[in-house]
Amino acid sequence: MTLLPAPPAGGHTLPLADGLALHGDRTALVTAEGVVSYGELARRVAVTAQRLGPGRRLVLLPGANTVGAVVVHLAALSAGHPVLLVPGDHPEAVEALTAAYDPDIVVHPGSGSGEWRIEERRTGSAHDHHPDLALLLSTSGSTGSPKLVRLSYENLQANAESIATYLGIRDTDRAATTLPMHYCYGLSVIHSHLLRGAGLVLTELSVADTCFWDLFRTARGTTLAGVPYTFDLLDRVGFAEMELPHLRYVTQAGGRLAPERVTHYAELGQRRGWDLFVMYGQTEATARMAYLPPELATAHPAAIGVPVPGGSFSLEAVDETSGAEEGVGELVYSGPNVMLGYAHTPDDLALGRTVDTLRTGDLARRTDEGLYEIVGRRSRFLKILGLRIDPQQVETTLAERHDLSALCAGDDEGLALAVVRKAGWDERRIRRRVADEFGLPSRAIRVHLLPELPRLPTGKPDYQAVRTAGRQDDAGVLPGGAGADDLCALYARILDRTDVTPDSTFVGLGGDSLSYVEMSLHLEERLGHLPTSWHTTPISELRGPERKTWGLGRSLETSVALRAVAIVCIVCSHVRLFELRGGAHLLLAVAGFNFARFLLSSAERRERVRRTGRSIARIALPCMAWTAFAILIGADYDLSNLLLLHNALFPQDMGPGLHLWFVEALVYILLATLALLALPAVDRAERRFPYGLPLTLAALGLLTRYELVGLPERSQITDAVTVFWLFALGWAAAKAHTTPHRLLVTLGALATVPGFFPGEPRREAFVLIGFVLLVWFPTLPSHHLVNRAAGLLAAASLSIYLTHWQIYPILDDVSEPLSLVTALLFGIAYAKGADHLTRKLPALPRLAMLRTRWSGFPRKRS
Repeated sequence: MTLLPAPPAGGHTLPLADGLALHGDRTALVTAEGVVSYGELARRVAVTAQRLGPGRRLVLLPGANTVGAVVVHLAALSAGHPVLLVPGDHPEAVEALTAAYDPDIVVHPGSGSGEWRIEERRTGSAHDHHPDLALLLSTSGSTGSPKLVRLSYENLQANAESIATYLGIRDTDRAATTLPMHYCYGLSVIHSHLLRGAGLVLTELSVADTCFWDLFRTARGTTLAGVPYTFDLLDRVGFAEMELPHLRYVTQAGGRLAPERVTHYAELGQRRGWDLFVMYGQTEATARMAYLPPELATAHPAAIGVPVPGGSFSLEAVDETSGAEEGVGELVYSGPNVMLGYAHTPDDLALGRTVDTLRTGDLARRTDEGLYEIVGRRSRFLKILGLRIDPQQVETTLAERHDLSALCAGDDEGLALAVVRKAGWDERRIRRRVADEFGLPSRAIRVHLLPELPRLPTGKPDYQAVRTAGRQDDAGVLPGGAGADDLCALYARILDRTDVTPDSTFVGLGGDSLSYVEMSLHLEERLGHLPTSWHTTPISELRGPERKTWGLGRSLETSVALRAVAIVCIVCSHVRLFELRGGAHLLLAVAGFNFARFLLSSAERRERVRRTGRSIARIALPCMAWTAFAILIGADYDLSNLLLLHNALFPQDMGPGLHLWFVEALVYILLATLALLALPAVDRAERRFPYGLPLTLAALGLLTRYELVGLPERSQITDAVTVFWLFALGWAAAKAHTTPHRLLVTLGALATVPGFFPGEPRREAFVLIGFVLLVWFPTLPSHHLVNRAAGLLAAASLSIYLTHWQIYPILDDVSEPLSLVTALLFGIAYAKGADHLTRKLPALPRLAMLRTRWSGFPRKRS
């Protein structure tokens, strides 16, 4: 016997919920616990509808991506009960909305696939419900607020039909629930796929979770939906290299995705065989208002596209105070998915339609190709980092609470404030007040103190001037005395790039450990300090210190200091000015540290491999070039040295041929790492376990360090396979971001370095002290003169290492200090000369590899 939903009393129902049984035995829901067919889902929905009863009552349902929540939701809609869908993971919101709307039925979560407990608070209803009312949702950014969006059955059905049409949803599709059910975007995924008899991969796991991808592959998932932050997570987990053979398309909404990111993912989809749909919507339009056809994404990545089927746009002129350009107006949407209106109290549930069109609050223009582009927001509301901000409220708050006269404008990137100067208030204090009271990060707020507020000739506030000042602040003068334009020029000069923008990062531009030295010194001079993680921070976000720092003290990157000290100790030991060995082994740990910082960014696997290959070339080719020159002038090198094979072919040779062991070992290690990173499985493992992978490799390296794997007749301390663990420990140190992680890496060094140099405790102490500094102290106190000297030495470390063998003997019998200075200066001059030469040869970019810079890291050429 087939159970039918309880008939509604005086209301309508949702066709997509009524028609579940029509899809028969097709798979409806896939969970980690099992599969639910459409027939079984229809049966559960019917049973639950009977439990909800025939009387039309308000049902409060905490949204969750579980079978139980989906069943109750569909049951209520099929039986004609209005649903108040609230965030299931936000108890305060549930409590606030329960108090505000006094629902007749409250549903309490059960287990993921089990039935949920239904609490009947009364047999009838305490409210009058309009017959069209189907669903109540919180607006974006107003979780827990009594202001709700009233949606009808027609809204829900029309929106699902529209989405299913332009996405081309098939009954063979299976969409993962990557977004919360209570969020209109996430709910639209559920409705549109159930409408077409497609499957839902029902999960509350994050895309950053390995188990999510295991479930997605097992379920033969075809569809992913994401907001901008989802795509940041996809970068981190190596999505670009994942094998997802059934993936058909990826959708994006919930905020603006930067055009370059749209282009990146659209091109990735073209290579991997799936489509990217960029979409635009609001809760007030049930979910979607526009979509960008995938074939247009690369050519028009800034556009929201065309109206969804059944909908239309118009542009309404805005007044002069908005500062809108010609052809720009407020985007107004019409269509069957436009909400009935808002609800502020339970009495509003009896209202019918109060709006026919939706004024989006977005300023837009229509391109010649018929596509719509969002260019800003009307002054009434801004949406910053997913939060709705009312500029008028910001102005009122500053006036009433702090007696400050202000104008507030901005865009989705940040808030711009023009404030009349007042004693006791500076930009920093105002920024912190606004940040604290409106929940925004300080970096999203720009404050300008002025003698008076900007006005139009008519006397009205000039919000365009405020907005423009905010943009100029982003690209102009930054705290600390450096401008973004100035910094872009600095990046372009040092990295030899022509494509630097305020959104660029040092690592993204292909920066390496050599240019890192030069850049870090310049940045500290420009900004007054070196910001944490500056190498992965966009130029536009680089700031000087909030507080002025007194005195002449500077700081120096520890990795830079160690490179400078190590190379000086290497040369001093060979000159016999003093003997402090271990510098080359410490440099191996620093090389691993810098390898992890610069190469292992969020770039795709192929780009990582290319960068590693260029890194190897930039080490090997300068060495081979100098070795060839040294052979010509009579150095005791041979063909094995020239080809960097001496240590591999003659491991027991302790003569001059051993001079280049360090370079050979580093090249071999990087080649092995290149081979590993080229494997998709290893690339994914590194992204998922950035700290665990190098620790595992270090543990494997210890097998040869302790001779647990036999390597007969090899030199213990100069062979790549026996020193690899030092490189891996340095790699792990760079990925140790917590105190326990740092402690573990430090203990690993303390346990394994002793005994590696038998009878040389000073050497072991030198390596250990350097390693501890690298792990625990990102910077060291310094002076600007020391910084300059250290920068020169660190940047030229490979040149010094390569050339000092032939340079210091020239003056060794005359003066050991003079011999040391000559060797260092020659190496620095050689590095500078080679760099200058290759910059003069833009038509021969391959010669750039001959720059004698020691760096385990790539440098992307423009």
